Amino acid sequence: MKQWLFIFCFLIATTSGFAQSKLTTPDSDTVILNTNYGLIQIELYPNAAPKHVANFKKLVKSGFYNGTKFHRVIPGFMIQGGDPNSKDADKSNDGTGNAGYTIKAEFNDIQHKRGIVSMARSQDPDSASSQFFIMVAAAPSLDHKYSAFGNVISGMDAVDKIVALPRDSNDNPNTPAIIKKATIEKHP
Repeated sequence: MKQWLFIFCFLIATTSGFAQSKLTTPDSDTVILNTNYGLIQIELYPNAAPKHVANFKKLVKSGFYNGTKFHRVIPGFMIQGGDPNSKDADKSNDGTGNAGYTIKAEFNDIQHKRGIVSMARSQDPDSASSQFFIMVAAAPSLDHKYSAFGNVISGMDAVDKIVALPRDSNDNPNTPAIIKKATIEKHP
């Protein structure tokens, strides 16, 4: 009986690990965010969130993110960007913009830990559009509630500089953290 229990536990552990590794199999493309604080390179996981990866790549290719700011930074949590309203000097509407459409949620088993990239949304699970966030610390409370679709593979030093910026009462940095240009490159 102990042998069967061991085999069963081994199979569950092996299968869980396989599922996680399959989810995090990187796309052939990476996204480079050229910010005024340095480069951030993101690998994408289409097996985990195919619609979100396709949407992110489409927006990058169209130049949508160029000139947007990281409009919300919370130390010990994350930085958030991707709002077209953040391109101007009016901070009052930052965090309210989108790409003009929404995407159905693709919740998955990727854990929201340091470096993970996930889609921002409102209370409606199917309201993600263009805004995304990069984790600077683990937040298990977000797991299975937000569509994680990528991971920073280079440039967490830039993310750390951005999250450390002094900010106002709405967590908007006093000094802008700008995505000067977003591009797609082949995965190294």
